[in-house]
Amino acid sequence: MTNFGEYGTHRGAAVAATTYNRTDGRSTSQLIRDLSEQSTRLIRQKIALARAELTERGAQARFGVGLFGGAGVLSLYGLGALTAAGILLLSTAMTAWISAVIVAGGLLVAAGAAALMGKTQLTRAVPPVPGAAIETAKQDLETIHASIREGRS
Repeated sequence: MTNFGEYGTHRGAAVAATTYNRTDGRSTSQLIRDLSEQSTRLIRQKIALARAELTERGAQARFGVGLFGGAGVLSLYGLGALTAAGILLLSTAMTAWISAVIVAGGLLVAAGAAALMGKTQLTRAVPPVPGAAIETAKQDLETIHASIREGRS
C-alpha cells in the first residue's frame, strides 16, 4: 500500500493522478492537460506576435530601401552634372584630360568614404529579431517559475 498523505491510503500510482486539487476541484490529470493546452496556445501566440513584428519591420525596410534607391539615382545625375562642371572648370587652367583625372580621383575617394560609412551603419543595424515577443516570453517563463516555486512552498 502507498500512502498519499491527506488523500488517504490508495493502491497504485494511477490513483495519484486522479487526486483532486483542493482549490477548484479539478484532478491532477486535468490540470496537466490544461497546462499542456495553455502552453501550446501561449507558444502559438508568441509565434504570431513574432511574425507580425517581423512583417511590420519588413514593410518599413522595403519602403526605406525604395526611398534610398530613388535618392541614389537622383544623386547619380547630380554627381554627373557636377563632374562635368568640375572638369570644365579645371580645363580652363590645364589640359582637359588632366582635369578629368583629378575630378575622377576625387570622386573615387568620396566613394570609398561613403562605402566605409555605409558598412559602419550596416554593422550597427539591429538584426531583425522580434524583441517584443522575446521579452514577453521571458516574462511568461519568469511567471511560470514563480508560480511553481509558490506551489512547492
